[in-house]
Amino acid sequence: MPFDKKQIEAHIREVKNFPKDGVAFKDITPLLANAALFELCIEEMAWQIDMVARAKVDYIVGIKARGFIIGAALAQKMKTGFVPIRKKGKLPYDTISIEYSLEYGHAAIEIHKDALKTNDSVVIVDDLLASGGTTIAACNLIENLGASIAALAYLVELEGLGARKVIKSKIPIISLIKY
Repeated sequence: MPFDKKQIEAHIREVKNFPKDGVAFKDITPLLANAALFELCIEEMAWQIDMVARAKVDYIVGIKARGFIIGAALAQKMKTGFVPIRKKGKLPYDTISIEYSLEYGHAAIEIHKDALKTNDSVVIVDDLLASGGTTIAACNLIENLGASIAALAYLVELEGLGARKVIKSKIPIISLIKY
């Protein structure tokens, strides 16, 4: 089945006023429930990563919750390891953490200190690129461990929030669906 953005978009539900008033949340759970379309998204992401990274990717790094779902499937497809970045306090071993700002608040994320080594090449994956705060925090964690970032990959990008300008990086950014 060829990649059809309109068909994918039809399976992303907008939930108004979630998690707070004025926010239009992009809910990917209907897309995840459709095995064929979810597989198609993973295949397209893997292909695009291969086109921009052009180097061996050692790990897919998934950012908390929905990034785990996409990241784990992508790691399986690309035959790489998977490393989670979680909310602070959720990982059981020695970690490094960073605090950052969100569109509607503050948060902290962490990664195991031994998850990556110097010169490991990673792709950061999440479901959605919004303001870029979580991505910048994840990049900082990964770089603090000495690894390099080959690409950033998202299922959805909210272009109006200007994350690409905030990220200000030469790292390739892949997003399958843009709003």
